[in-house]
Amino acid sequence: MTRLLDVRDLRTQLVTKWGTVRAVDGVSFALGEGETMGLVGESGSGKTMTCLSITRLLPRPAGRIVGGQVLLDGDDLVRKTEREMQRIRGRKISMILQDPMSSLNPVFSIGMQVQEPIAIHHGLRGRALRERAVQLLAAVGISSPADRLRLYPHQLSGGMRQRVVGAMAITGPPRLVIADEPTTSLDLTIQAQYLKLLKELHDRHRLAMIFVTHNLGIVAKMCDTVAVMYAGRIVEQGPVRTIFSAAAHPYTRALLASVPRVGGGRVKLTAIEGQPPDLTATPPGCAFAPRCPHALARCRAEAPPEVHLAASHRARCWLVTGS
Repeated sequence: MTRLLDVRDLRTQLVTKWGTVRAVDGVSFALGEGETMGLVGESGSGKTMTCLSITRLLPRPAGRIVGGQVLLDGDDLVRKTEREMQRIRGRKISMILQDPMSSLNPVFSIGMQVQEPIAIHHGLRGRALRERAVQLLAAVGISSPADRLRLYPHQLSGGMRQRVVGAMAITGPPRLVIADEPTTSLDLTIQAQYLKLLKELHDRHRLAMIFVTHNLGIVAKMCDTVAVMYAGRIVEQGPVRTIFSAAAHPYTRALLASVPRVGGGRVKLTAIEGQPPDLTATPPGCAFAPRCPHALARCRAEAPPEVHLAASHRARCWLVTGS
């Protein structure tokens, strides 16, 4: 499989009045053409900040990339100017944000917002521009797409707004789509429909995807590989089948244990005790150690290295180092 995205030791900080937050602290992973990777972890683990770093859409002036590389087709996005990134976003890489009401402008019609990236990336005007916008809305399953162009975001349902954002994301069409918890605000029926839509778009255009989610069921259904984040770092990554059947890191196992099981009677859900660490003052050693039931004295004093457990399975934990 041809490697499309290669993230190497990415480090992103947020400078706040409470201190410097190490939001992304040495993240590395690779993604091949047409491959889908799930990025999972608790809220505040660094998933969204990793994605915003890749697309260079960090909040300003607080956010800044302080180290590492983001290689897209071998080209380092970290070194690109903002003008260069504007040509890359939408054309090579695009992002579907969690809340479409925050990414769609309430004062512009759906038509204006869908047509803008088409005009920028393809130079279409007039009737050709409108026809292409209608085609894109139809491609994401919106009924009567020509009529929807005249509407405004508040006149559409949550599922319909999310489909509009999806249409804007495939305008290029891009090589890589980052979906940041795109089903969080949808009910279960619409969620299933939207996941099916994303799968169809992936298969049709051979898109590579990074799927950010809390839902491990979605990961099992949608993804080829999975990376588990905690306190700004990837603590375990590998093929979905391997992670689900032979998870090595205690945090990954705790996440899997907290998933409700269908059948088997009434069973108390497993909870992860404690809270994630303050990223302005990350404790020495393994960040998960204060919450880990298997922590050793060494875990609290030394940060574990990344260990290759198999060809594509890696974890950061002293329990698996064998030393």
